[in-house]
Amino acid sequence: MQNFTRKIWQVVLSLLVIVSLSVTSGYAQTSNISGSVTEEETKETLVGVNIVVKGKVVGTVTDLRGNFNLRVNQEPPFTLVFSMVGFTSKEVEITQSNISNLQVTLAEQSILGQEVVVSASRIEENVLKSPVTVEKMDIISIREAPQASFYDGLNNMKGVEMSTQSMTFKSFNTRGFNANGNVRTVQLIDGMDNQAPGLNFSVGNIAGISELDLESVELLPGASSALYGPNAINGILLMNSKNPFQYQGLSVQMKGGIMSESNRSNQSTGFTDFAARYATAFNDRLALKVNVSYLKADDWQANDFRDQSLANGFGIENGTRENNPGYNGVNIYGDETGQSMRGVAQSMIAAGALPAEALGLIPNQSVTRTGYRERDLADYDTESLKLNAALHWRLNDNVEAILQGNYGTGTTVYTGADRYSLTGFSIGQYKLEFKGANWFVRGYTTQERSGDSYAIGIAAQGINEAWKPSQLWFTQYIGAFVQARGAGLDEASAQNAARNFADQGRYEPGSPQFNAALSDVRSRPIPGGAAGVGARFVDKTNLYHLEGSYSFKDITWADFVVGANYRVYDLNSERTLFATDENGEEFSITEFGGYVQGSKSFFEDRLKLTSSVRYDKNENFKGQWSPRASAVYTAGQHNFRASYQTGFRIPTTQEQYIDLLTPQARLIGGLPLFRQRYNFDSNPPFSLSSVQQGQPRPYEFTDFQPERVKSIEIGYKSLLAKNKLLIDGYYYYNRFENFIGSEVLLQPNGQGGFNTFSMPVNREEIINSFGWALGLDYRLPKGYTLGGNVSFNKLSNIEELDGFQPAFNTPEYRTNITFANREVFKNFGFALAYRWQDEFVWQSTFVSPQVSTNRLSVVPAYSTLDAQVSYKIKSIKSIVKMGGTNLFGNGYTQAWGNPTVGSMYFVSITFDEFLN
Repeated sequence: MQNFTRKIWQVVLSLLVIVSLSVTSGYAQTSNISGSVTEEETKETLVGVNIVVKGKVVGTVTDLRGNFNLRVNQEPPFTLVFSMVGFTSKEVEITQSNISNLQVTLAEQSILGQEVVVSASRIEENVLKSPVTVEKMDIISIREAPQASFYDGLNNMKGVEMSTQSMTFKSFNTRGFNANGNVRTVQLIDGMDNQAPGLNFSVGNIAGISELDLESVELLPGASSALYGPNAINGILLMNSKNPFQYQGLSVQMKGGIMSESNRSNQSTGFTDFAARYATAFNDRLALKVNVSYLKADDWQANDFRDQSLANGFGIENGTRENNPGYNGVNIYGDETGQSMRGVAQSMIAAGALPAEALGLIPNQSVTRTGYRERDLADYDTESLKLNAALHWRLNDNVEAILQGNYGTGTTVYTGADRYSLTGFSIGQYKLEFKGANWFVRGYTTQERSGDSYAIGIAAQGINEAWKPSQLWFTQYIGAFVQARGAGLDEASAQNAARNFADQGRYEPGSPQFNAALSDVRSRPIPGGAAGVGARFVDKTNLYHLEGSYSFKDITWADFVVGANYRVYDLNSERTLFATDENGEEFSITEFGGYVQGSKSFFEDRLKLTSSVRYDKNENFKGQWSPRASAVYTAGQHNFRASYQTGFRIPTTQEQYIDLLTPQARLIGGLPLFRQRYNFDSNPPFSLSSVQQGQPRPYEFTDFQPERVKSIEIGYKSLLAKNKLLIDGYYYYNRFENFIGSEVLLQPNGQGGFNTFSMPVNREEIINSFGWALGLDYRLPKGYTLGGNVSFNKLSNIEELDGFQPAFNTPEYRTNITFANREVFKNFGFALAYRWQDEFVWQSTFVSPQVSTNRLSVVPAYSTLDAQVSYKIKSIKSIVKMGGTNLFGNGYTQAWGNPTVGSMYFVSITFDEFLN
């Protein structure tokens, strides 16, 4: 780590020297341009209009009177670009004759198909001519979305799936293989990857970006590794904040409302959400912004009490604690601990605690301990605090330096192999960046701290063990059952009597004994050790990242972009989560990569060909090549596109180095060092499937490799009917290789039993999927807009996978319909959004193996209706917004075991000093 840090500072200091030399270079002349900007039709002044010198970073904005002054270290002629969301951009050539009192007008425009995106090719281009599918939300669509937050508004994009694990923890996905804490998608905020480097999930918007500071969101569904590197195998989401030079002044938002769902402890509870932003330019060289936002609510609750044990002949829907002694509720915890009734009885007979003839009274059934509901164990007092500050310094007209810090902390719930209460979880990201009109160099670090977070299921087991050890509980249960049967009770009544006897004195939720036991088990790390079961997980992993990109401007026959990055993961779980080396230190992981892209237009710019190639190397795996090629053909208003892309996913830090003993199994990484550490060569383990089939055979290990995808996409995008109808559609086909799944291994322990391991492995099967999506947006008269989209995704060769379940976790069909008007009458607007998706099977480590194998973990179909109305009060520079989500009131879940999402009703008032 010291060598890496030294290298970073050497690079940074070198950049400072280069920039300083460019700053001190002489200028021919300083030009001072002044003027005003008005709306073309109403002649009203426009405040906050962005004005930049074309091809440079220098610029300014219009003030509260619509006036501007700009100093440029260059003699005329040069070009100024005037732009503002919702208006057509205008370029004005500056000469000596118009250098002062410049009068500029901007015309309001329909934004259908006019957006400029940079995510598809890392250069600015019209979204109509993007070589791959791109979805975008700008300031206006963010402000007017009929949802309580912009992150919820992602649901309106075609092909986007969400997995809601709590109010503030949601994972987005596209094109199949959805997951909680999805590791197959990448989320960037101002170029910084906000994945938790140790716990591996992208943290939704827990510690993300404030809505007041959000300028735009761009989504690329599908493989994006060619330009963005590892892990963007299913898509990438780019969130860009507002530059304090371009967006100045004070903004404040107060939002509050009610969350309602019939199965919650308290059906309806309130929530509050406050945000403030202040940005100022001290002069045309130096600007500062600060942001703060705070949300507090009672979270959605996970209340699925169906029986996922499938034990004793009961199914998922009809097993209950009353009729099934082996009951294992989906959101009941502690009942995972179970034993065979006959197995316990035989041990008791061998110890002389039961007479041998009692065995005839014992059914061949399993019995589990009595569990606790999630609502009794989880910290549902959700809160989120986000802080941000950034200093922007224009060193000269060509270079801008940015020093930025983002910090977020909060309490929420996350679903993995268990449900996890992230209590006091925090992430800090700190960045230094230099950028010009066609290049950037940035270095940042991500500092993750797990706080007092704990595993809810393990906490329940710990409470049970603290009250009464399982060995004692099971023997008491069997003894009471035999006694009840001997007294003439039928089997069902005897089971209930046995449970009542064994549960005497059990800690009741909310009691002092329960709270003390929960506090105690939360205080100890998961491995437990001599102190017993522990539920707390510790992670203080840091990530360090350095990258740069350069777009060549002086090559006339083609456009080229090159870039490179270097990354280090510094693992630190205080020796509780990750393996250690021979010195007892946790590992660090180094990665680097680079890419080059070239594009060329032919036939009078009607055909544009683009190709790129990227190389990445992780120290634990072979290097990965990621080529991409695309073509866009424009015929009038019709734009046809085709692309071939590749992507890859490097195994996560946990998939590489986890070494954690849980009550179910020891979780280990897939690297070869674990095979040596646990003597797999001299004492080979068996796969669980071979043992279940009655044919135990040693597991054959293969090299652990990154997961890869090859993707073909064709698409069409056009603006028709006199620019009133936008059509966007695509078809894709994906081929996944080295797909990473988990394998359960049983190693003989020399005592007649097994040591159980769970590790990630590459599957030999090739997994194919395909899908399509179609979106239509129509601009009706008088400002009304009607839009809709439908998407289809399917795993095409499930019958060829020999029983392997790859967790596609995606509905075949989902659709959205929107209807809106930004201004029905003066200052009043509204928006409606209807969403429906089909049922589908969810598979993950949270689902019990019996239910998952039998594909019974079905997430039901659901539909929702969201709406909002807004009123702009120009006299106080504010917008009042009232709305509701899931107005049908039918609670729904988006993944197995996740909370039921109900209805939200909210009202917000947003003050913006520069509101037009």
